[in-house]
Amino acid sequence: MSSNSILVTGASGQLGQLVLDHLQRLAPEATIAGLVRKEEDAAALRARGVEPRIGDYTDPASLRSAMAGVHKVLLISSSAVGQRVAQHQNVIDAARDADVGLIAYTSILRADSSPMILAQEHKETEAALRSSGLPVTLLRNGWYTENLLGALDSDLKLGQHFGAAGDGRFTTATRNDYAEAAAVALLSDDAAGKVYELAGQPTFTLSEFAKALSAEAGSEVAYVDMPQEAFAQALVAAGLPEGFAGVLADSDAQAAKGALETDSTDLETLIGRPATPLKDAIRAALAAR
Repeated sequence: MSSNSILVTGASGQLGQLVLDHLQRLAPEATIAGLVRKEEDAAALRARGVEPRIGDYTDPASLRSAMAGVHKVLLISSSAVGQRVAQHQNVIDAARDADVGLIAYTSILRADSSPMILAQEHKETEAALRSSGLPVTLLRNGWYTENLLGALDSDLKLGQHFGAAGDGRFTTATRNDYAEAAAVALLSDDAAGKVYELAGQPTFTLSEFAKALSAEAGSEVAYVDMPQEAFAQALVAAGLPEGFAGVLADSDAQAAKGALETDSTDLETLIGRPATPLKDAIRAALAAR
């Protein structure tokens, strides 16, 4: 692969596919590769003009093979909460062995100081990246607007949106916004060493989210604030694994204290436009039902 070759890990995932879209749009001359685990996913990449590389975060040998000839790597954080650090270390080691020119990582807002349980593995991964000796770009993504829209059908059916964030303010952006930011950073000549705190403006509370949802849906949805433990139990009752429910409830509880709020404009600066407005994201989610 050439000096403008880019490997996107997690290329079959929702974020990965959007990053590929933006890379192909912004740099049609670049050589884009995607790391996937399955041959059917590899076939899908070929069909869209992306070179597939077969590899798994848990298989160091496959990662070393996948890194051959790669100039830049986007490490999209693993979805295996609780196993992320070891998996990410495998990718970092393979990138170091391949002497890549840059590795960018999708972290979380203020990972170095966030009290959220969800931030711990990101913090450890950032430390591993700093220790690698590689040029690093940290893409600290804020809360995804889609996280709040995941219970859309239930919210509309019950007329209630549940949470444990009190009057805490959220600074969110859509998955597509974060994907575009990642693509722009990867294509930048001066991204090495940068730490981007990424989130959209303005901030809003979950009560304000419920009001916006009500306005777009044309039916009343109220925000129902719950104690952290009660919210975790409600998430388990809704079908989430206990451990993950606890992590999400902790995220809300920490958001109540400001953990998911920022005044950073790094996202808008990177992508050259404001993040997708909340009402537009809600409207799109309603249209997709």
